[in-house]
Amino acid sequence: MYVIDPPAQASLAVAGSEYRFPVRRIFCVGRNYEDHVIEMGNDTREPPFFFTKPADAVMDTPCTMPYPPLTQNLHHEIELVIAIGKGGVNIAEVDVMDHIWGASVGLDMTRRDIQAEAKKMGRPWDWAKAFDHSAPIAPIRPMAEVPSLEKGRIWLAVNGETRQDSDIEMMIWSVREHVAILSQAMELAPGDIVMTGTPAGVGAVVPGDVITGGVDGIGELEVTVGAAG
Repeated sequence: MYVIDPPAQASLAVAGSEYRFPVRRIFCVGRNYEDHVIEMGNDTREPPFFFTKPADAVMDTPCTMPYPPLTQNLHHEIELVIAIGKGGVNIAEVDVMDHIWGASVGLDMTRRDIQAEAKKMGRPWDWAKAFDHSAPIAPIRPMAEVPSLEKGRIWLAVNGETRQDSDIEMMIWSVREHVAILSQAMELAPGDIVMTGTPAGVGAVVPGDVITGGVDGIGELEVTVGAAG
């Protein structure tokens, strides 16, 4: 019994199925492509670090994402997305694949001006990363249908013009490595989502822009930037 109605379970579509994947938490890997680390003016030698988004930040794609408040510089970041199907703590790298239910492609939308201010003042990134509708994600593809989590083109275009174009093999920390490292900090659970970082080419979008992108063999997305919500 609850004193108020509990919120609806956040979830994502599953490719080729009427079933849905329940989302528990969203972990995001920061600075996981060397070219993006360089374009943001950071040190490529640092170990992986993580930040989070709320579960209900997810949006099924294709969709229209409202332009968020408090920003004049909304950026796209295309990312390989991992869906955890089996929990665990201190997971060994060799066992990571046993814990992954599926994979997809998603956007870590970022209020870059707010992030820049937070960095300058030594504050957390929550207001820059964890806002409403900040994680549009394509349908999750079960691992039996995923050709590879180690290589494959990852790309993003805005209004048909390519902005991000790389390969997931260019990640500094592999899926096995960063999931294992994440599990050392806290126990992973079924329903957890891991967004694995973005390559170079991030940039601003404005209302009316259409973002398309994908990871070869895993999925594609389309997101229209709507008016301010």
